[in-house]
Amino acid sequence: MKPLFVCALAAVALPGLAHAEDDMSCTNEPRSAWMTLDAATVRIREAGYPEVRAIKVSGSCYEIFAFTRKHGRADVYMNPVTAEIVRAEVEN
Repeated sequence: MKPLFVCALAAVALPGLAHAEDDMSCTNEPRSAWMTLDAATVRIREAGYPEVRAIKVSGSCYEIFAFTRKHGRADVYMNPVTAEIVRAEVEN
């Protein structure tokens, strides 16, 4: 009975967690004030992520898929106006 409860709980909770990044807020500025994707690429490389694979808009952030200098995979959330790194998840 307990495994069934855990599966039911996961089925309810996981979809909400999948959208948690979309709710992240990096800026209140309009998109017209955001830096270009090319500028974001330059800034993220300067921040220590030399290999940028992709950049997408996630909520009011740029979500950047990149690699660190030590080849760790990184998922980085950047303020698209100031280039401040709001959150970085790095796998070694």
